[in-house]
Amino acid sequence: MNTMISRSSPLLALAEFFALTCLLGAAATVAASGHAADRIVRLPGQPAVDFDMYSGYVTVEESAGRSLFYLLQEAPDEAQPAPLVLWLNGGPGCSSVAYGASEELGAFRIRPRGAGLFLNEYRWNKVANILFLDSPAGVGFSYTNTTSDLYTSGDNRTAHDSYTFLTKWFDKFPHYKYRDFYIAGESYAGHYVPELSQLVHRRNKGIEKPIINFKGFMVGNGLIDDYHDYLGTFEFWWNHGLVSDATYRLLNDSCLHDSFVHPSPACDAAFNVSTEEQGNIDMYSVYTPTCNDTPSSSSSSSSASRRRPRGRYPWMTGSYDPCTEHYSTAYYNRRDVQTALHANVTGAINYTWATCSDTINGKWHDAPRSMLPIYKELIAAGLRIWVFSGDTDAVVPLTATRYSINALGLPTAVSWYPWYDVQEVGGWSQVYEGLTLVTVRGAGHEVPLHRPRQALVMFQQFLQGKPMPGQATNGTFA
Repeated sequence: MNTMISRSSPLLALAEFFALTCLLGAAATVAASGHAADRIVRLPGQPAVDFDMYSGYVTVEESAGRSLFYLLQEAPDEAQPAPLVLWLNGGPGCSSVAYGASEELGAFRIRPRGAGLFLNEYRWNKVANILFLDSPAGVGFSYTNTTSDLYTSGDNRTAHDSYTFLTKWFDKFPHYKYRDFYIAGESYAGHYVPELSQLVHRRNKGIEKPIINFKGFMVGNGLIDDYHDYLGTFEFWWNHGLVSDATYRLLNDSCLHDSFVHPSPACDAAFNVSTEEQGNIDMYSVYTPTCNDTPSSSSSSSSASRRRPRGRYPWMTGSYDPCTEHYSTAYYNRRDVQTALHANVTGAINYTWATCSDTINGKWHDAPRSMLPIYKELIAAGLRIWVFSGDTDAVVPLTATRYSINALGLPTAVSWYPWYDVQEVGGWSQVYEGLTLVTVRGAGHEVPLHRPRQALVMFQQFLQGKPMPGQATNGTFA
């Protein structure tokens, strides 16, 4: 028998309350379980920690089977609620898990032969929740079921796939919605970061309270503008005695109006001459030793310039191991590591995991020659924008970054000055109206690798929206 209940009846009110409670409870359960399966219980060889980690996949294109892999290293409870920061490495084609997470700002360093992990004293998740993303599909543990994707990657699709990743990731981790959010990265992420930032900013327009609470971005030793990057790179090489006068002139004559990613044959020929003159040094850190081990084919690829091999990321004398990239190759190819990371769960990655993808790097499609128009748009929007540079990098050197920033024509708010870390000069800084430039003294292409403490000081200042510390404050941090 059907029983009708009046809408004014107490029974209806109780029933509606009960139904609503069940609905909310179910929604909360779904939200909680959305990321619970991605929680990392413990990585092989991992020391005890006071923070949680998650990793797994987000499908960004169902029809093509493109899925991006992420690793989240949360801040400890006492630092919460901390901002959320997305970190991107470049290449194009290099893994953020391999570089950012494993030898730069991540929570752990990898031991020789991939035997285990040890804690990074200057890990950035002390002060923020750090989200590492392998992008585009085909990089690191990210994959695609459509082979042609590997040969058609470019800036535009990478930005849109990364944006789709973010929207779906926030659904999986709803407690991060509305949290202060920043994007950071280095090298070819000098394209990824502003392009994704522009997309997030534009999609947020007209939304009173966007769930991606985007506050700003920072880029380190990144490509910004091809003409000025070439101009400054060749000047750095000549000024540091890495090329002859004749080759310096040849590079300027052959390359200045070329694409950084797709140079002309004449420019490539000039680069070949310069490579012979430079000899066997690490162009990513010109004053530190190279790794004497022979890099395996799986760990050798190209970086921002596409003409220097990866696998040469030296640690500083006394504490830095120049073969660290080999350790990540060994570690992430361990099956127990992949299982702990919830990586390659479908078996779609039927090849050896590599720090970078030669295929993606060599077949890169669209690559705008300048990010300056995006910088201008986002500066006008009032976003926090920092650019930093390790001053011993010869791949995307400080001189290149300074030429590119100067091309923006920004008024100076605070003139060039030394910043300090425990009474030592950590580097130099200049504050423009809408952008802050920071150099890190003695750091190469990967600033947090070569100068981890100073990099953490810089990161904290960025999050707090404060200029780099002068001598009066001694550059101390909690």
